[in-house]
Amino acid sequence: MRQQSLFDNEANEPLASRMRPRNLTEFVGQTHLIGEGKLLRKMIESDNISSMIFWGPPGVGKTTLARIIAHKTKSEFITFSAVTSGIKEIKKVMEDAENSIRLGIRTIVFVDEIHRFNKAQQDAFLPFVEKGSIVLIGATTENPSFEINNALLSRCRVFVLKELSSDDILILLKRAITDERGFGKEKINISEDDLKIIADFANGDARSALTTLDMIITNAEEDNNGIIQVSKDIIENSISKKALLYDKNGEEHYNIISALHKSMRNSDPDAAVYWLARMLEAGEDPIYIARRITRFASEDIGLADTNALNVAISVYHACHFIGMPECNVHLAEAVIYMSLAPKSNACDVAYRLAASDAKNTLAEPVPLVIRNAPTKLMKDLNYGKGYQYAHDTKEKLTNMECLPPSLKGREYYKPGISGNEARFKQRLEKIKAWKQAH
Repeated sequence: MRQQSLFDNEANEPLASRMRPRNLTEFVGQTHLIGEGKLLRKMIESDNISSMIFWGPPGVGKTTLARIIAHKTKSEFITFSAVTSGIKEIKKVMEDAENSIRLGIRTIVFVDEIHRFNKAQQDAFLPFVEKGSIVLIGATTENPSFEINNALLSRCRVFVLKELSSDDILILLKRAITDERGFGKEKINISEDDLKIIADFANGDARSALTTLDMIITNAEEDNNGIIQVSKDIIENSISKKALLYDKNGEEHYNIISALHKSMRNSDPDAAVYWLARMLEAGEDPIYIARRITRFASEDIGLADTNALNVAISVYHACHFIGMPECNVHLAEAVIYMSLAPKSNACDVAYRLAASDAKNTLAEPVPLVIRNAPTKLMKDLNYGKGYQYAHDTKEKLTNMECLPPSLKGREYYKPGISGNEARFKQRLEKIKAWKQAH
């Protein structure tokens, strides 16, 4: 627990802390809550705060709003940590709050990550919230319906904070470049396009975006004129997610597994068995090969022969069971089967297309109609409203839209005509025709 210490500006503070908005004018996003005339804004500006829970993903302004309230309120403002605050300490502060209320002084208690408090800790707040001795403000990234005691939750107003848009984060990044609390005293050359890359990468998290910007500028080089030049390489190195590759025998290892894969794709069982033998005779791990065949079964065959994956997984288990050298025949069976099976990459293509859209819409919320609503709070927020249960219909179909609005009508899976996939193609065409008609 600590008494309020709101806008300390220590030189060594992280950029995200230095650039934390100090008032509602500087605050970005959450216009549905703090836009002009909105309820939360009125509550803050009128200093008429009731117990509330801020629920939202990381980096969207939960703690910042609490700090702004602390700055605006005429109340004593106290913060708690779920890690360091025990029940004894909570009760001591609650007693002090009761004494203060008799003197006409209100106490606001802010609990960050309130979902980390156990039931006993949460229960310690309850009687004081009920009596009005304190105003409780909790912040959580978890669904309060599951993480906060019902009795306490029923006495708090829940405000749902949304992921920030890339445009919101871009505003914050530009401010960090020009504001003296950020890099305003430095000469920095960074393009708006580069700032947009950082904003997109942050996926709605302002703190993450500012931390990334801080790292990029810290690692950028200063030219002879004292200007910090932010290059594409610096940005890519700072935000890339590099995967470590398994490398047993250098480049040739990957050349030969590539040859095996492409021979099976080309329906050439003789070449496939040859490259398999090259790998096994050179001492390659049979389990590694079995894993690659399993990938091939879905990437290059998919629904054209739904048994291909079963064969691949069975061979994988056989290799585990019997080991080398006997499992060489199992692997030979698998690569021959894969080579002769009808081919389709429709599943792989479908995923790649969907992944491309997913990366660009990571902040897109799940449509309310297909959200689960096991609690009253979630039902009050319209979770699951209008959901259509396909099993209750004659055709086992509904016209309900399951994609986010921005992706409505997008098609990813486009079946071919090989093997079983011709049957799936016909089924899909009938489904689409029915939905269009209805």
